[in-house]
Amino acid sequence: MLKQDTQPPASPDEMVHIAAFYRFVPLEQVAELRARLQAECERLELRGTILLAAEGINSTICGSLSGIRQLFAWLDRYPALAGLKYRHSQSARMPFKRMKVRIRPEIVSFGQPGLQPAEHTGQHIPPQQWDELLSRADVRVLDTRNHYEVDLGTFRGAENPDTGHFRAFADYVEQALDPDRDEHVAMFCTGGIRCEKASAWMLAQGFKNVYQLDGGILNYLEQIPEQQSSWQGECFVFDDRVTLDHQLNPTDRPVCTACRMPLSAGDMASPQYEKHISCPHCHAQLTPEREQRFRERARQYALRAARGY
Repeated sequence: MLKQDTQPPASPDEMVHIAAFYRFVPLEQVAELRARLQAECERLELRGTILLAAEGINSTICGSLSGIRQLFAWLDRYPALAGLKYRHSQSARMPFKRMKVRIRPEIVSFGQPGLQPAEHTGQHIPPQQWDELLSRADVRVLDTRNHYEVDLGTFRGAENPDTGHFRAFADYVEQALDPDRDEHVAMFCTGGIRCEKASAWMLAQGFKNVYQLDGGILNYLEQIPEQQSSWQGECFVFDDRVTLDHQLNPTDRPVCTACRMPLSAGDMASPQYEKHISCPHCHAQLTPEREQRFRERARQYALRAARGY
């Protein structure tokens, strides 16, 4: 669980404030909560995504500092959600286009039933102790994120499971690791939530010493100076900022508007890349129907730009 102050410092009014949070906790009457939460966020003019499930809540929202504080005061009225901690950051531009509160089977999709992250997960390692763990020869360090996230940045020496989605992480562990051989396993993800489930599952499989980076990469980048850091590259985030640098500032990395994947210079130089149509990540799925639809959308983009929108 994140251990951050619930009252971030004030900042200039023109900045957009971002709050990321999650909690594994049994929730009841989820549909009713969803409707009330959607209405309250709209009243406070917040944007972002909130996922609700019987197992808890997972969210990134943005708006005014006052609006975010009022929302957390509102959430305090629900015993299961009282005292939520959130990670605070700022952006010069709005990273979300609308407010969406959705109900899901899981707040982070892992596909392994019966896990109880609220009761039993790996040992949380603070950022100040993380690099020491990385340097130990007896510790296997796993990046639990998807391959396109790892390609943009990761910790020095970490293993890349090369997965296309989080559900495949369990398959990688079953094939590449052994509880009897790998006595110490450390893992990390963007904000910590994927590690909650992955570590709970690994402990259930018989792994004895499982560690996770507390608060994820974002917490590490916030607390560890760049000159002392073992992080290399950019950190992918699931909003319009796309990737963040070590100072948690957006890097303005381009994305493919067809599939929303971040693009490297090599991707954009590929013959499979055409702006608004396809890129190397999605070219194989480009059907004639999709191409026609994307070309019409590209035409609309050009018309809007010509009219000054």
